Order: sequence, then C-alpha cells, then structure tokens
Amino acid sequence: MVHIVVLGAGIGGLPTAYELRRLLPKCDRITLISDNPKFTFIPSLPWVAFDLTPLENIQLDIENLLLRRGIDWIEGKVTALDPDAQTLNVAEKIVNYDYVVIATGASLALDAVPGLGPEQGYTQSVCNPHHALLAREAWRKFLENPGPLVVGAVPGASCFGPLYEFALLADYVLRQRGLRHQVPITLVTPEPYAGHLGIGGMANSGELVTQMLQQRDIKLIENAAITEISPQNITLADGCSLPFQYSMVLPPFRGATFLQSAQGLTDENGLVPILPTYQHPDFPSIYSLGVVVQLTSPEKTPIPIGVPKTGQMTEAMGMAVAHNIARELGVIQAAPVTPTLEAICMADFGDTGIIFIAAPVLPDCVTGKRRISVAKCGRWVNWVKIGFEKFFLIKMRLGMSVPWFERWGLRVLGLSLVEAISDSSLVAVSSKLPSTTYKN
Repeated sequence: MVHIVVLGAGIGGLPTAYELRRLLPKCDRITLISDNPKFTFIPSLPWVAFDLTPLENIQLDIENLLLRRGIDWIEGKVTALDPDAQTLNVAEKIVNYDYVVIATGASLALDAVPGLGPEQGYTQSVCNPHHALLAREAWRKFLENPGPLVVGAVPGASCFGPLYEFALLADYVLRQRGLRHQVPITLVTPEPYAGHLGIGGMANSGELVTQMLQQRDIKLIENAAITEISPQNITLADGCSLPFQYSMVLPPFRGATFLQSAQGLTDENGLVPILPTYQHPDFPSIYSLGVVVQLTSPEKTPIPIGVPKTGQMTEAMGMAVAHNIARELGVIQAAPVTPTLEAICMADFGDTGIIFIAAPVLPDCVTGKRRISVAKCGRWVNWVKIGFEKFFLIKMRLGMSVPWFERWGLRVLGLSLVEAISDSSLVAVSSKLPSTTYKN
C-alpha cells in the first residue's frame, strides 16, 4: 500500500485528489490535508467583494465531498515538511507519505510594500475568502461615503485578471447604484502596458483592455511601481500620490512558510522548482502544482512581474501529476506527461467581459509566438464565466476531475491539458532525479 498526501483543497488540490483516486487501486491510500474546511471557487471572489453573490454560494464542505469516495481528510495547518524523512507535521500529528503533492496555493506577500493588505495595511484584496469578506464590508461602508477608488497591483504581482475585473466591476456596480459620478476610478499596473497579463504578446489584448478602460472613464497608469500606501494615499516610484477612499491592490505571491523552511525545497520566494513531470528535481517523492510552482517568463519587464497560473493551467498540472504518479507505481503503462500550460482566462465586468486564450501561456522561446492567441469581448463572456462556475462546483460535488466531455470541449477549441514528454526530455528528466528507493 502506498500513501499519497495532497496538500491543499482548492482548484488544484481537490481535482487532483479525485484523479488520483480514479487512477489508483483502492489499496492505495490518498489523504487530503487543508487548514480550510471549505472548497472555494476563487475566481468568483470579486463578486463576493461587491455583494453580488454570497460567499456560501461558491463554497462546498470538503469533508462531505470526500465521504464514500475513498479519500481520507485531515483538517489542519501543515507546520513542517521533511523531504528526506518524507514526513509532514500537521498540528501535533506526524504524517508519513510515499508521495506528497503540494497544491497549497500561495501565501500573500503583504510585506512587499508598506501599508499593503487589509489587516496590517489600508488596502483590500480578493485573493482568498477571508479577504473577500473584508473587502465586502469595506465596500458597504464605502457606498455610504463614496470617493476616489484606486485599483492596482504591486511589483512582483502575477495575476492580473482580477485587477481589470475589479476596476470594471466597480464601474458597473456604481453605475447601477447611480454613484459613478461621485467616484473617480484609477487603475495602476506594473505591467509594461495594460493587457500584458504577465505574459505579453496576447493578440490585441492591450488595445482591447485600454479601449474598455477609456470607454468607462477609468484612468490608467501603466508601468508604475507602488512604493508606499498610507491610510488615504498610494505613492508611486515617480513620486505621484493617488488619494483614495477605497483601494484594492493585488500583492505578489510566495510559497507557504512551511515550504520555505524546508532546506533545498524552494527558491527565495518559496516557490517550488519542477521538472517537466512536475516532480521536484532533488526530491522525487514531491510533486507540485498551481500557484506554488516556479515558472519563469523569458521576457524581462521594466518592473518585475510574475507569470500567471490560471485555473485551467492548475487543473492541467494536477492531471499530469496524477498520471505520472500512477505511472511510477506501475498502475498505468504510458509515457510520462507534462501540462501544456494552455490557458483560458475570463474576466467578467458585469455587463460585458473579455476572454483571453493563450496556447501556450509562455510563447515559444525561439519564435516568440504562440499557437493560439485570442482576446475577445462581449456580454457572452459574463454568461460563460457564470456557467463555468456552476459547472466546476457540480464537478466537485460529483467527485470528478476533468470528465471526458470537458476534454472534448477543449479539443474543439484546439486546446489540451497534457502532452507526452519526448524521449529526449525524458532522458534529461531521469538524469536529474536522484537515485531513490520508495517505501512502497
């Protein structure tokens, strides 16, 4: 019997646990560990912040999901990971594993800029459920006394979809309430240009995003670094000061503290290096997926920004990880696979939206081009995003990872989740892995 532990029960961790359970025999044990008893559909948190949907509408009780599905559940905070001993500390428990899948998401680097964040600073965020509820409470107070609104991201941020979503949703909600004329909106981004999204070269995304901001009378400040935040002002590197009554500013992401504490496991930001199989190069019993993995763009921007990891990319990573673990255990006879890192990102603006499709997310390092690069806008994007939220929650209720009809739909769009690793890449992967005897 092999014991596989999945850390994190979000968009990456929960589907990966389902896929492992589908692939592996019942005698193999799978344990899901999270310090949050609820699964949350994170992409819908901006709607929670604007009081457009209750948080409970996008959450599911994890323990109930796992009942009768042959997956063990531990609710608790992981405080230490020992890659050599293959153990985890969860509260006062020690959990042994044969493989561990790190799908924790990221911790927020709220110390990146003085005054950042809702608890120790003066800005809101929509990066986790707790922050979305704080943002909602602050929004309710803001509507009673409206004034300047600043939406931004600090240097090192990597997820820019919510930046545009928040600014344009704010415009939509304020117009619905007849308050827009009282609220000047400014959007500040460290991207070289609006619509860069941390990846660049996205068809007409720059033109489309800029045009939409102009149509909604939202002031745009590009290629700007936020350096300090006080109770009512945001200061930029060029000395410009932006007053605000309400502000939502996205922070950079780091790996969880317990990952950073494990010697040789992460980079300086706590992000986990990976091979094409999504194994750790030094610890073959460790796989990683989602925001916590280390991805580097070949493009150097004037202000440092990160590479986004969308929900689709995260799901693809999880499917690759489950396949590769099952292959290592001899359950399936197939070549190892790697995620294609093809992404669909839907930004909802209330009465319209933009869909971005990048296949792959990072352009070819030689040609600088992608196989598919699309940016389209329309009211239908809003409907598609709402539909996908409902679909994903149904999948999680039913214990499904990526069903055949979802894979078929992606193929219709010319997209896929994983691809086989070439023989030459496989040789390179094997040469980087240390010799290890597994406990199975």
